[in-house]
Amino acid sequence: MTDGQLAAVQGETVRVAAAAYPVEFLTDWAAYEAKLSRWVADAAGQGAELLVFPEYAPLELISLLPTELHHDVIGMRPALQAFVADFVALHAWLAREHRVGIVAGSYPVAHASGFVNRAFVFGPDGGYAYQDKLLMTRFEAEEWHIAPGEGVQVFDLPLGGGVLRFGIAICYDSEFPALARVLAEGGAELLVVPSFTGSRAGFTRVRVGSMARALENQLYALHAPLIADAPWTYAVEDAHGAASVYAPSDNGLPEDGIVAQLGWNEPGWLITDLDLRLTRNVRVDGHVLNWRDRVVGASRPTPAQVVSLGGVPERA
Repeated sequence: MTDGQLAAVQGETVRVAAAAYPVEFLTDWAAYEAKLSRWVADAAGQGAELLVFPEYAPLELISLLPTELHHDVIGMRPALQAFVADFVALHAWLAREHRVGIVAGSYPVAHASGFVNRAFVFGPDGGYAYQDKLLMTRFEAEEWHIAPGEGVQVFDLPLGGGVLRFGIAICYDSEFPALARVLAEGGAELLVVPSFTGSRAGFTRVRVGSMARALENQLYALHAPLIADAPWTYAVEDAHGAASVYAPSDNGLPEDGIVAQLGWNEPGWLITDLDLRLTRNVRVDGHVLNWRDRVVGASRPTPAQVVSLGGVPERA
C-alpha cells in the first residue's frame, strides 16, 4: 500500500489513552478483574479508542502467589503462567465490551525453553495478537533471564473514521532507532511505548528515546509508565514516570515536542486527541523533512576515519 492509499483509508483524528498505572497488593483475582474493569471503563467512557497499559503492569498479580515467591524472580516466572489464560480472556472481553483497542500491560510469558516479555494487543472484536520486547535490560537478561522475542508487528485498529496503524516499542526498545524505523516504514503513525523504569534517570532515557523516535520518523509517540511503591516484591518494587505523548516539533505541533503529560508519578489516564493531519503534513512540508531524508541520512555517513591533530603544543 502506498503512502497515499494509506492516508485515504486511515482516519484523521484518534483519541488515545496512556495509563500511569499504579501497582497494588491484590487480595484475589476478583480484585484484579474489578480494578482492570474500572480502568478500561473509565478511559472508554472518555471516548478513548486505544488504551495503553505499561510494561509489566500485570506483575501486581505476584501478590496472589505464595509469599515465598514474591522476591524470587526466577521462581515467580513459571508460577505466573497460571494467570495467562484468564488475563487474555479478561482483556479480550473488556475490549469487546467497550469496543476499544487495548495494549495490555506486558507479561513474562513462557515461550520455547524460556520466557519473553510480551505485550498482548486486543481489537474491538476481542481478537488479539502480540509484540514481544526485543532488547532486554540488564535486570531482565542477567537476573530475571527474560529472553528477547522475535518479529516486529504493526497493528491496524479500526476506528469510526478509518484505521489507525501503530507499532510498539517496549521500554528499552525505544532507545534504539532501528525498531521504530521498521514500524514507521510498515505504515505506523503512532509509536506506543509501555515502560517500567525504577528511577527518574531510567524514565528520562525512555522519554528521550521516544521523543527522538518521534522526531526521526515524524510520528506521535505515546509513553505509558508503571507507577509502583511495592516493597513486597523485588520484581517491581519501585517504578516511576509521567504518562506523556510526544510529537516532532514542527508546524502545528508543540515547540517542545510534548503534546500532553501528567505530573510526575501521578496515576491515572492521560487522554489525548491525536490529529494525524499534522504529522502527515510535516512529513511532506515541515521545516525539516526527517522522514524523507532518512535514506540519505543513513547512507551518506562513511566509516569514521581517525584524524590526528598533532602533538600537544608547547606552552609559550
